[in-house]
Amino acid sequence: PEVILTARSDDPAFDFISRFFAPQLGIDEDPVTGSAHCLLAPYWAEKLSMKVFDAYQASKRGGRLHVRLVGKRVRISGAARLIFSAELLV
Repeated sequence: PEVILTARSDDPAFDFISRFFAPQLGIDEDPVTGSAHCLLAPYWAEKLSMKVFDAYQASKRGGRLHVRLVGKRVRISGAARLIFSAELLV
């Protein structure tokens, strides 16, 4: 199974921090994981009574995410890096 670790941040720039591991999928540690934050947003919304968060995924590369809970949906924004590109030939 995948493992998400999270904690309240002691850095005032962030509401919470996280790390994501999925070695059985060939991912020792994912640098920044949007899908994990779809689970973390409702969790932290309940804990902190908030709906908008600044989060940091503390992997080796690291990444900042702006996360917003909108009803049952999670909106995520932040900087992205293209690491793979392909063209589907039909």
